[in-house]
Amino acid sequence: MKKIVQYTLLLIAFVGLTQVKAQQTQPSKDSVIQLFGVVMTADSLRGVPSASVLVVGKGRGTITSADGIFSIAVLKGDKILFSSIGFKDKMIEIPLNLPENQYSVIQLLVNDTTYLPATILKPRPTREQFERDFVNTRVPDDAYEIARQNTDEAARRILLATLPADGREAVNYQLKQQAAKSYYAGQTAPMNILNPFAWADFIKAWKRGDFKSKH
Repeated sequence: MKKIVQYTLLLIAFVGLTQVKAQQTQPSKDSVIQLFGVVMTADSLRGVPSASVLVVGKGRGTITSADGIFSIAVLKGDKILFSSIGFKDKMIEIPLNLPENQYSVIQLLVNDTTYLPATILKPRPTREQFERDFVNTRVPDDAYEIARQNTDEAARRILLATLPADGREAVNYQLKQQAAKSYYAGQTAPMNILNPFAWADFIKAWKRGDFKSKH
């Protein structure tokens, strides 16, 4: 007798859970809508091919056919964005109180006119025109004169003697000094005054007149 009562209670509980689950899933099934329709131009009422039909925030959508026809499954309350190149975007919202599971729409898109800056096309100059303009064109000498002054040898010598070394030059000089000290570490550095090769180079330069004044 007890087993019969237990089986009866389990059966009642199972039936109750099944009904609750069916009631919970029924609204989700009713919220699925088959959206179909056509996207057309607002001025000539022609179908817009390859227009995008996007469900906003869901990451899915479809495109229209060659005649502008489309069909997609959506949910009640979804926002649908229609877009196409050359037209302004249009967004609609699926009503929440639809009595049926189908919804048709004829969506009109307005042309999006964009004015670009004017572009003037000119023919290429002939060889004679190029030679004439190349010879007669006066190039301003401002930049050339500045470059000539910056590369003047006398001015560069004055700047070299008066201006202090910058950070890079000072670091390079210090590194060279350290490298020379490391090269002769533990021994006496040679002096060129006792170097016969240096004396030979000095005598050759003196015979050539390298030390004579050029003025």
